[in-house]
Amino acid sequence: MISTVIRLARVGSGSELAAAVLLGLGYPCVALAALIPNIWLFAGAGAVTYAADWYLHQKKSYLVNRLNSVRAGLPIRFLLRQLLLILLLARENLAEQPVFYATVACFLLFYGLQAPHGALTTLIRLRRTMPVVTRNVDLHGVRIPDAPPRALLRRAGEKMLHLDVPAVVGVVAAVVTGRDVLAYAGVAATLGLGVLYILLLLPYVRRKRRVPGAGAVLKAVDTWLREYQPTVALYFSGSSEAAYQVNMWLDTMEQVDGRPIVIMREPNLVRKLSDTSVPVLCIPGGQHTMARDWSMLRVTLYPANVGKNIHMLRVPTSKHVFIGHGDSDKLASVNPFSKVYDEVWTAGQAGRDRYALADVGVRDEDIVEVGRPQLAPIQRWTGTPKNPIPTILYAPTWEGWDGDPGNTSLLLAGENIVRRLLDAPGPVRVIYKPHPFTGLVNKKAKAVDERIRAMVTEAAARRAADPRWAREAAAAQAGQAAARAELARIEARLAALADPGRKGTDEAETSRVSLADPHRLAETKRLRAEWNDAYWRSFGWWEHRVVTGARPHLYDCFNESDGMVSDISSVVSDFIASGKPYAVTDSAGIGADEFRRQNTAVRAAVVLSNDAAELDELLAAVADPAADRMAQERRALKQYLLGPDEPTSMERFNAAVRALAARAEVRNAGVAQRLAGQSIGELDREDGAAPLGAADDDPEAVAEERDAAEPTAVG
Repeated sequence: MISTVIRLARVGSGSELAAAVLLGLGYPCVALAALIPNIWLFAGAGAVTYAADWYLHQKKSYLVNRLNSVRAGLPIRFLLRQLLLILLLARENLAEQPVFYATVACFLLFYGLQAPHGALTTLIRLRRTMPVVTRNVDLHGVRIPDAPPRALLRRAGEKMLHLDVPAVVGVVAAVVTGRDVLAYAGVAATLGLGVLYILLLLPYVRRKRRVPGAGAVLKAVDTWLREYQPTVALYFSGSSEAAYQVNMWLDTMEQVDGRPIVIMREPNLVRKLSDTSVPVLCIPGGQHTMARDWSMLRVTLYPANVGKNIHMLRVPTSKHVFIGHGDSDKLASVNPFSKVYDEVWTAGQAGRDRYALADVGVRDEDIVEVGRPQLAPIQRWTGTPKNPIPTILYAPTWEGWDGDPGNTSLLLAGENIVRRLLDAPGPVRVIYKPHPFTGLVNKKAKAVDERIRAMVTEAAARRAADPRWAREAAAAQAGQAAARAELARIEARLAALADPGRKGTDEAETSRVSLADPHRLAETKRLRAEWNDAYWRSFGWWEHRVVTGARPHLYDCFNESDGMVSDISSVVSDFIASGKPYAVTDSAGIGADEFRRQNTAVRAAVVLSNDAAELDELLAAVADPAADRMAQERRALKQYLLGPDEPTSMERFNAAVRALAARAEVRNAGVAQRLAGQSIGELDREDGAAPLGAADDDPEAVAEERDAAEPTAVG
């Protein structure tokens, strides 16, 4: 019942729901206390509203935004409480007393301070906003001053409003004790703190505290581009949940032949990037992106089909390649938009055949098989369970945008799958790792996800209480405690390494200090490998687990498991690299034979119906190699989907980069000869467009170029 209410209220936890209820009940109680009047009820209910409001803001609750949309935002709630305090004073027959006038004057002056405070914080943020956000890019041509302390600007409006607490407490105390001096002291403290807050902000509006103008920053970027001369770009635009799509390619970009660069469009995604030594240049403005000189690029790689790709596709000197962010039989893998690229790179023959069957305009000669370089960390199966009992990973995909019941097994089969695994005759350990997009479109999927998490957690608690597993736990207790201590040490060091700048930095200052440090990056990679090892040692090989977040990585879960249950997605194609048995759910109920015919990755899978009755076959294959009927099919399918083991995928990827870069060189040389010295970029300029960089110093042009809205999805 409570979980249903939490879901309907769209809050994250029971404590968040409780805070929302207290907030909703607190204000009527404050109003009632002011009318009666009852000073103690007013004080108690007022304290509850302060605490509940603070907690909901700390949790970044959805309810806070909903209150703003119905004109019950934070300033209104504070003003209401202050008006009710004035009403309380009147009902206490203090309307003709000096303390009443002092209170009214205090709140009037206090709200008068809100305007300069808000104007200053807004001005400081605007003057510290650069037209680019960078990592590993040395913008030595511009001076970027230190940012204001985070305490001054983070949730500044909320902090300013909370400065009314001394006045409210002082006035209430004066009513209780009859000592007006307490009210005057509170009033003086509130007004003094408000003025002090404004004075602390003032130095950061001075010229020397501002970041340089857009023109100066963009000229520094152009200088860096001319010096670095990037040849291979990974271009990415996407929603805030899509950072994984670019993160999966960072290791590959570090190993690519040439001088790599990552070009992005959404500043909020830069914060979600994994550590990398590759230069990252985020340019939100479309005009700013198109006005840069990209003539040195020879190959541009695109992990996603989104509308903002057009801003880079128009660069004629580069060859453009769709590389995607996974290999699967989903329709997104054969998007008709892919024909705009010079080439489409697939993992293996299966990707080529998909385009041929789909007939969406991608020519066979434009498809290159490069494997999946990201799969190198996946360990090959030894043929027997890693631990005394088998571990099964359940990694369903999300529900998708179109509502197709075949997208995810969660809605119709998820609970059946987990229940059968937990109740299997022979003991099985379950690892549940849901897709990060789960529930993004269909709230029913989110509800099922929550129930499955609860099932796994309860099963883990029952197993911990079982005498057999209790003995195992006692034997492993010392080792697990040591692993947990090691985890804490590693996490503390990783946190320190993740913040190379001083505390309180903003994007401008982070761009200044985030230069590649090979020693720091090497230590970070080593620590992450140690973290992963310590994580799996920190609990028993028999313990069920729910795994969310970026760590441990999905591939780490592959290596820890002996088999997997999933849906039609790139997860299945990637898991096939391990050679381990796996099952795929036919959630749409089209039948096993037709399901295999339609989906290449299912050819070597155990096909599950929505009641998951076929799970016994998967468990048998995991436990006994003699019962593994699909072993040979998996080996053949692995090569068909992902290509041969030799040469390695990274070697094939680099060979494709070199070949395409050579084609770009030949094309550019031919065009240059035909143009007889005219700039190649002249051909691609829109009619009436200003020369490159001409608008960079024009404030009106800069304002018009700010188009950091969410990208338009093409597929």
